[in-house]
Amino acid sequence: MNFSALLPLMVILVQLWPCSPSPQNSSAQNTVQSFPAVRRVKRGWLWEPLFVTEEQISLHPVYIGQLKSDLDKQDGNLEYILSGEGAGSIFFIDEYDGKIYVTQKLDREKKPFYTLKAKAINRSTKFPVEPELEFIIKVRDVNDNAPQFLDRLYVATVPEMSPEGTSVTQVTATDADDPSYGNNARLLYSLVQGQPYFSVEPKTGVIRMASQMDRETKDQYLVIIQAKDLVGQPGALSATATVTINLSDVNDNPPKFQQRLYYMSVSEEAPVGTTVGKVFAEDSDIGDNAAMDYFIEGDSSDVFDIITNNETQEGIILLKKRVDYESKRRYSIQAKAVNRYIDERFLKEGPFEDTTIVKINVEDADEPPVFTLENYVMETVEGAESGSLVGVVTARDPDYDDSPVRYSIVHSTHLKRLFSINEHNGAIITTEPLDREIASWHNITVTATETRNPEKISEANVYIQVLDVNDNAPEFPKNYETFVCENAVSGQV
Repeated sequence: MNFSALLPLMVILVQLWPCSPSPQNSSAQNTVQSFPAVRRVKRGWLWEPLFVTEEQISLHPVYIGQLKSDLDKQDGNLEYILSGEGAGSIFFIDEYDGKIYVTQKLDREKKPFYTLKAKAINRSTKFPVEPELEFIIKVRDVNDNAPQFLDRLYVATVPEMSPEGTSVTQVTATDADDPSYGNNARLLYSLVQGQPYFSVEPKTGVIRMASQMDRETKDQYLVIIQAKDLVGQPGALSATATVTINLSDVNDNPPKFQQRLYYMSVSEEAPVGTTVGKVFAEDSDIGDNAAMDYFIEGDSSDVFDIITNNETQEGIILLKKRVDYESKRRYSIQAKAVNRYIDERFLKEGPFEDTTIVKINVEDADEPPVFTLENYVMETVEGAESGSLVGVVTARDPDYDDSPVRYSIVHSTHLKRLFSINEHNGAIITTEPLDREIASWHNITVTATETRNPEKISEANVYIQVLDVNDNAPEFPKNYETFVCENAVSGQV
């Protein structure tokens, strides 16, 4: 390299005063003050910015540039000396002409510049002819580093059915090359895998939705993003990162009953609160978006109730009021399932509820006889002869086969001798005369038992009042004792 061609042209303009006066200006010569001779101003060091390209491999030292004193007459009288970072090992200077060479391969990413010092001394006197100069050799970048993503694996979540253009996440890659030199560190992002569902902004690495997606169809996607330096031009280096994108659930699906018609049955003997059966409306959503409440519509809501099992999302039908096979043998109810939390964005898709029909058959059970009254009140006069009719109790088998009934009295020791009952027709008679003055009321318990199933027994209370008759003559006390005054007037009590 011809250093002299690169040096700036130095022009020294020297103004010379006239050495002798002119004949026309002889008088002026006597008035003009003499000036000293003009001297050349010392310029000092002459040099240009110094660079060395990294990763250069050469069997011979590579010329970088030249430092030169403007006092150098190129006669070999000046000696150039180099010191500082890498002097003598990485860099050396030609002591005669100030040319600097590099002897090793450099890595800009390890050290981007070196600070050195140069001196110029007179070889004979060893005195410096220039002040010591500090200068920098910059290491020029080459594209020797591929981009690196901050994370090799990314995980992101975005709600399903998000509109096109929704931001999902951002991936970021860095490049160790010099961002201020060329395009070595200028990155361009592109999508290797993930079309047509996602897109990536080439300059920012922001991943966006490219279409609406349904979590119920697919809930996870693997997207591969590539980052290239040199703005993607030929010779660019690249790296890839994998992004796992999960679709979170939104309430975009209504509940749907698995069956349009359910069949159930319940015994007429079942107590209130008995579970009759279960219905289930399936919701493709999850979590709170799948939560629902069940309802029973119509008149049957006074006989049956329904509750929601929040763990299984089933509707449990319960008996709210006892049923009677002989009165009504079949119920048809309408059950409704309604989403508990509604997303108004999807209301245009339709109501977030569904209905189904449940047919419930009442099963016959062998019930005990039923008395016409829970309590009977009867009357009989005192003193009536044994075998007198007090009253009649009546019970019947409520079942379809109407089994005959046998009556009996639950006797206590006291009542066993007073009343009896006809086991076939329920007629209660006295077994001896009753005395109201001894007991005016008698309470007895009557049972009715099915003849075909003696285990089916019912009871009723019978209250018998003994009515008074005039069966007692007046009686004086055995002894009266009184006094009368001796002067009592006739007729005085």
